[in-house]
Amino acid sequence: MLKLIDPWGSALPEDYAKIIADFGLEVFNPRDFPDPNRLMRRGVVFAGRDLKRISEAIRGRKKFYALSGIMPTSERIHFGNKMVIENLAYFQKHGAKTVICVADLEAAAVRGIPLAEARKRALDFHIPAYIALGLDPRKTLLYFQSDNRDVMKIAFEAAQKITYNEFRATYGSTEPGRIMSAVTQIGDILYPQFKESMPGIIPVGIDQEPHIRLTRDFVARTHASHKFTQISSLYHKYTPSLDGGLKMSKSLPEGSIDLPEDPKTACAKIKRALTGGRDTLEEHRRLGAVVEKDMVFELLKQHLVEDDKELQEIYDDYKGGKMTSGELKQIACDKITEFLKDFEEKTAQARELAKAKELHFII
Repeated sequence: MLKLIDPWGSALPEDYAKIIADFGLEVFNPRDFPDPNRLMRRGVVFAGRDLKRISEAIRGRKKFYALSGIMPTSERIHFGNKMVIENLAYFQKHGAKTVICVADLEAAAVRGIPLAEARKRALDFHIPAYIALGLDPRKTLLYFQSDNRDVMKIAFEAAQKITYNEFRATYGSTEPGRIMSAVTQIGDILYPQFKESMPGIIPVGIDQEPHIRLTRDFVARTHASHKFTQISSLYHKYTPSLDGGLKMSKSLPEGSIDLPEDPKTACAKIKRALTGGRDTLEEHRRLGAVVEKDMVFELLKQHLVEDDKELQEIYDDYKGGKMTSGELKQIACDKITEFLKDFEEKTAQARELAKAKELHFII
C-alpha cells in the first residue's frame, strides 16, 4: 500500500507508476506540448492533471497562467526548486501569465520564520535565484502572501468549505498551522483567477499533490459561485541522492548538492557518488556500466547536459565500457563547476534588479 504523500514530511514514494494509478494522474506525453524542454523530453516530467487544457491554450494562444511559490525558510534551494522553475520558465516562454508567490505566511505558520526575515531572505536570495534559473523578471509578477488580501479572501472561504475529516484524509494531520498553510495555498493557486477565470498550471514535485487535490476539490464545489477554471498540474520526478536514495535531501548533505554550493565541495560529493561502474577495469571494458544504477549519469541527464545528442554519446560510451566511471564523474565535475559559477553570477545580477526595485510586485 502506498504511503501517504506528505508535502511537509519525508515520506517518499517508491514507485512512480503506482502513484499515477493510485492518484488518477495522467501520464505526461511530451508530444502534446510544443518544443518540450529537457525535463519533459527525458521523462523527468512524468505526470499531471488536465494537461490537455494547457496544451490547447498554448497552441491556440489563449490566456492561461503558470504559478509557483517561494518558501523562504533558508538561504539555499535544491534541485527540486530548479526543476520547478525550469518548467515554469517553459510555460512563460509559451505565453503564460507567470506568478510567483512568496509564502511568508506559510513559512511563519509551519516553520516559525518571522515575516520580516522571510521577506529579507526572499529579496536577498530566493527571487534573484529564481531569475537566475530562467524566469524573465519583466514578465513575472510577484507578491507576498501577507500583503495580498485577495488571497486571504479565497483562503477564508476555503476554510469554510473544507471539512476537518477531508483535511485529515488528505494530509494525515490537523495541526492548526498546517490547516492555515493549506487554505492559504488554495488562495495562492487561484489568485490569478480572482478577477478573470482562465486555465492555470502548477508545476510541482509529486509531494505537493495534496495541495493540488484539495484546491481542485474546492474549485469543483464552488464553481457555481466563482466560475474558477479547474486548475492543471505538472509533476516531476525527484533528483536522486548521490548515494542512491530516491531523493536529494538536506538531512543527508553528502548526497545532496544545493544552490549555491562551492564547486569544489560539489565535485567532492560527485567523486564519492554511487555509480554503475564494474568492480574492475577489465570487467568494465568487457561488460560496460550499469547506467540505470548510476547517480552521476542521472545528474547529467536531469540537470547538466542540455544537448540530447551529447547525452546519448555519453550514454553509449559508458554503457559500452569505453568510458569509465571516473571519466564520467570528471565530466559531471566540469559541468557542475560551470553551472554553479554561472548560477552565482546570474543571481548577483538579479539581486541588483531587486535593489533597483525593477521587479514587478503585484502589491
